[in-house]
Amino acid sequence: MFELKHLYQGFRDPKTIASLAHDIAQTAKTVKGAINIMEVCGGHTHTIMKYGLLDLLPDNIEFIHGPGCPVCIMPKERIDQASVLAQQENVILLTLGDMIRVPGSHGSLASFRAKGCDIRPLYDPLDSLKIARDNPDKTVVFFAIGFETSTPMTAILLQLAEQEKLDNLLFHINHVLVPPAIDAVMQDPNTKVNAFIGPAHVSVITGANIYRSAVQRYGTPLVVSGFEPVDVMESILRITRQKAAGQAQLDIQYSRAVSEEGNLRAQATVNQYFAIRPQFRWRGLGPIPNSALQLKAEYAHRDAELRFKDCLPVKEIDDHKACQCGDILRGLAKPKDCKVFGRGCNPETPLGSCMVSSEGACNAYYRYQGVTHKEIQHG
Repeated sequence: MFELKHLYQGFRDPKTIASLAHDIAQTAKTVKGAINIMEVCGGHTHTIMKYGLLDLLPDNIEFIHGPGCPVCIMPKERIDQASVLAQQENVILLTLGDMIRVPGSHGSLASFRAKGCDIRPLYDPLDSLKIARDNPDKTVVFFAIGFETSTPMTAILLQLAEQEKLDNLLFHINHVLVPPAIDAVMQDPNTKVNAFIGPAHVSVITGANIYRSAVQRYGTPLVVSGFEPVDVMESILRITRQKAAGQAQLDIQYSRAVSEEGNLRAQATVNQYFAIRPQFRWRGLGPIPNSALQLKAEYAHRDAELRFKDCLPVKEIDDHKACQCGDILRGLAKPKDCKVFGRGCNPETPLGSCMVSSEGACNAYYRYQGVTHKEIQHG
């Protein structure tokens, strides 16, 4: 009988991983200088930490953890906007996953829910349609987040709302784009990054070509990788071989699902409803031009930011002073460099989004590297 493990067990094979580790070590000996790889997606960070891949790599290969996930990079003022929306009369606020636990400047959405606001976490965005149908006297706001991976789902949701004429379903759009974030990382004068592992799920939608200009502009190898241990190790080997050969190329490791062009139908649907937002502030990276999406003008009647413009806060809010999440998201610090890591900040009482998100770097270090009482007391 076919079981779920048959889908992944070949990508977690110890012998294959050991062979790849040997090839990486041998090739890395021929590379002058350090290979500083940024994995953009927190899914890769968790694979690296969970399976102990760092312990298999030579000393001249280092991982610099990147933006991580849409939850990690959401600035406090956007969370504050969501909490204000939830406090409006006859409003139901919907959002996905860990977003409900990320601290804003006045608390998380979970804390406002505990105070009586109608805030509902969703597993399936399409549930928004049923909630809007079942509550015609309420304004239902979907707080949409995600990289390019989840944007088509929001576009489909909007399309269905238009077809059903569900006029009470609005959208607060927080979809962000990966390539401008790479530009922001590489334009930072303090960056050490000289190679990237790109998230495969993004390129399933967009195609790998979205990274080509960054590879050419900065001379950095970029390998679009799957998320299993063998995927990541093979991607590291491909980067190391490029470095050894003095090359900088765009490469697709996850060729079983990613093409250069991507899903053209999904791209067309996204382009039908969304336009590029001139600027979006990323937690840790600051304002990045053309790095997010917004609803097109013809769908302004569904834009919660416009409908509730007069009451939404716009002041930029910095992170807690003790939290180094911003530096971690830029690759300038590791989670254990933060003084509150494992002390005042843990998955149960997070100070920053890197600890809240199931894909955050701090969450990965806390969960998989182990934090002993001695470390917490003495650092």
